[in-house]
Amino acid sequence: MAGRLAGFRAGAVLAAAITMNVVASEWSVELYQTTRSGDTLKRVAVEEVEKGAVASLELYPEDTYQSIVGIGGSFTESAAIALSVLSEEKRLEVLEAYFSPEGAGYSLMRTHIGSCDFSLGKYSYAEVAGDVELSHFSIERDRRYLLPLIKDSQAVDGAAFKIMSSPWTAPPWMKDNGDWYGGRLLLKYGDVFAEYLVKYIDAYEAEGVPIWGLTPVNEPEGNDSNWESMVFDPEEMRAFIADHLGPVMRSHDLDTKLYIFDQNRNHMQDWAEVIYGDPEAAKHVDGMAVHWYSSTVSVCEDELDAVHEQYPEKGIIHSEGCIDALGDDEPIGSWLEADWWWRAEATDWGWIWAPDEDKPDHPKYVPVYRYARDLIGGLNHWMSGWIDWNMALDFRGGPNHVSNFCGAPVLIDRDSGKVFYTPLYYTMCHFSRFIRPGAVRIGMGDTPEGLQATAVRNEDGSLVVVSLNEGMEELEYGLELEGARHEILVPAQSVQTIVLRRN
Repeated sequence: MAGRLAGFRAGAVLAAAITMNVVASEWSVELYQTTRSGDTLKRVAVEEVEKGAVASLELYPEDTYQSIVGIGGSFTESAAIALSVLSEEKRLEVLEAYFSPEGAGYSLMRTHIGSCDFSLGKYSYAEVAGDVELSHFSIERDRRYLLPLIKDSQAVDGAAFKIMSSPWTAPPWMKDNGDWYGGRLLLKYGDVFAEYLVKYIDAYEAEGVPIWGLTPVNEPEGNDSNWESMVFDPEEMRAFIADHLGPVMRSHDLDTKLYIFDQNRNHMQDWAEVIYGDPEAAKHVDGMAVHWYSSTVSVCEDELDAVHEQYPEKGIIHSEGCIDALGDDEPIGSWLEADWWWRAEATDWGWIWAPDEDKPDHPKYVPVYRYARDLIGGLNHWMSGWIDWNMALDFRGGPNHVSNFCGAPVLIDRDSGKVFYTPLYYTMCHFSRFIRPGAVRIGMGDTPEGLQATAVRNEDGSLVVVSLNEGMEELEYGLELEGARHEILVPAQSVQTIVLRRN
């Protein structure tokens, strides 16, 4: 493994020094950075100096907030197929890069129940119409690509991750339109669909793949019926949970966590009020899953804060986000240049299709900034987990059976077997490798102008600060902890992670 991960090991290369005044500090300091100029998770040497920074960022380790469940990405059939073209050695390299502690150390993953847009076609585990006993239930389709990817990821030395699963739709025969796209669950099949989800959890458990979390459906507000979907409104999801899914899960004595909603943050308050407001539904629910597609510029801080303030016992997990809407006419092209990911050239679905009044939420954006800003802002506003979408795709942004091509942190040329670790991979590493499950967010003083940052305390006592500098100029600030001041130089257009361990 050492050879395959040489490019990912944090201590492989020491770059030009970052200056820190470590006088009287009881903490050792490690610093890693990824920059537009070419650093990728490069460990930067530390020097002692005598100088003062203009601004300060003070850490308060005893001032604690939410606990972190994990950070990671998603297993999809498309990702599994993209990875399947690689040699055994190269495929293992990618899996180690994601799941090894020396790589990204992904700790929270998501996958789809039945087909989704990122599968090679439409399928469910109950294909026989009217089979209310689910006697023909089968996950055989997943044994070809999806389950082998998950199991091989589990086998990576040091890998430890939880999985959240989401259906994009019930089998069509359970729906009022009889179709894969759109439509609603027929009330008479409420218990049957709940049993379908439980059978999925049991079947995966039998394969050695425990399902930690579940959402009732992906994107219940719909996707204009462009691919697999099933519509709920908040009241319908409340009733499904209170009358069907919750009692069925309890009758099977499942400890799988249940998260509601699973769509864009700008509507999360409405869903929280309806479902959390009903004690019969709320008692089955652990939290809310949310997506980022309502805006390329806002983390929806007000919505996150409002839901947490009203329902502090319920967690919030970002369950999906990606560089979406690649289009279906041209190859990725410039996406294979590392610098593209640092330029404001990316567009999302809303750039083309959002109503005019919503266009300001969908300007062109810098992919690295969007990822880092969302992780920092999300953690600072009560998210307990953050899940990227496809962990890998091909150079076209697929395969995808509905031409909904998207980006991923790792891209694969299915013809040559070339693997491209985009800057998004290294951006994710800055969070996922160093912020571990069980960490708690800690307090900070005012963030210096031009810097975005979040801080946590891991269970081993280490402190982690992750920061983003979007500016064209380097920044300097003083990181203050227990009376010691560490002078930090932040390169222009960079993501940094600082790890502090008590000596």
